[in-house]
Amino acid sequence: MKTAFCTLASGSSGNGHLLVSGGETLLIDAGFSGKQIQQRMTDIDVDPATLTGILISHEHSDHIQGAGILSRRFDVPIYANEATWITMEHKLGKVAPRHQRLFESTKPFAIGSIGVTPYHLSHDAAEPVGFVLETEGRKICIATDLGCIPHGFYELMKNADLVIMESNHDVDMLQVGKYPYPLKRRILSDQGHLSNETAANAIVEMVRRNVQSVLLAHLSRENNFPQLALSTVTGILAENGMIPERDLILNLSVREHVSCLYQFAPGT
Repeated sequence: MKTAFCTLASGSSGNGHLLVSGGETLLIDAGFSGKQIQQRMTDIDVDPATLTGILISHEHSDHIQGAGILSRRFDVPIYANEATWITMEHKLGKVAPRHQRLFESTKPFAIGSIGVTPYHLSHDAAEPVGFVLETEGRKICIATDLGCIPHGFYELMKNADLVIMESNHDVDMLQVGKYPYPLKRRILSDQGHLSNETAANAIVEMVRRNVQSVLLAHLSRENNFPQLALSTVTGILAENGMIPERDLILNLSVREHVSCLYQFAPGT
């Protein structure tokens, strides 16, 4: 059976990713309404009733908004580290104790047949993490909501079939834009979000480590444009002798609808 992955939404108005593999249907973050998540799953022919877990990266509302209602509606466990649970618990509504699943932020664990390796990120949350997901011989990595590239990041990404990579803002657009100065300073800090240029340089290093596909994600509505993010990344790749379609598959996520659907045959 093929492994399937897509981004249901990505941006400050809501984030969520879906992985279907090995009999599991795993939602990674649930940052918009339960109704919207169900509709987007249905749009790609995935029955929301097949959900087997919800994995949370951090407690910001654009990552947890629908988690509580989906857990109650479909009798599904929610996985988060302890600091995130403590910070988000009051926002979720009642979650059955049996569905409150804790993990350690640097210790691999499994959700059914899916291996999960969390890793620390630098972001203004209690204990934010990214995820390396391994299933059916395939490796999918999620790296959004980070202000800088963490130690050991490239080794974690090595040989990934797909990396979901934050490309949040264009620095010039942010600096001259309408955001108040404290918010601009927060976004530009090591606990904020990655710029297009920083993302592009990281992608260069990932290609050198045999990453096959990259999906640019968490683009700002106010401080970025999809085409600008794409052109910045492709330009820096070209400066390093790398060409999309030849050296990697490069795509964009869009906040308004589901991303392209990635399907992977079982790997070796």
